Amino acid sequence: MLISEKPSRFWEGFSLFGGKESMEKRIGVVGIVIEEFESANKVNETLHELASIIVGRMGVPRKEMGIAIISLIVEGTTDEISALTGKLGKIRGVNVKSALTKNRGE
Repeated sequence: MLISEKPSRFWEGFSLFGGKESMEKRIGVVGIVIEEFESANKVNETLHELASIIVGRMGVPRKEMGIAIISLIVEGTTDEISALTGKLGKIRGVNVKSALTKNRGE
């Protein structure tokens, strides 16, 4: 068999961060606290970019306290959810925490 006849599947399913990537979707919650209102537009842009994994969203502005709180219900692979929380966590004045269902194989 020539190498060009069939591509190797050795790397299929592996993450760039090491270890085997789980393609199984998980459901979870993501909590976002915005402490700088100037960052709200960037948060909304990021959520729009990754809207495909967002099942539900609730936002509560607390102007008297100078904060806004957003809770998300998400469904996606751990890589997709990590990409969302990672992008949000890099925004100035934004704190993000998540909790996901366990992988059935764990």
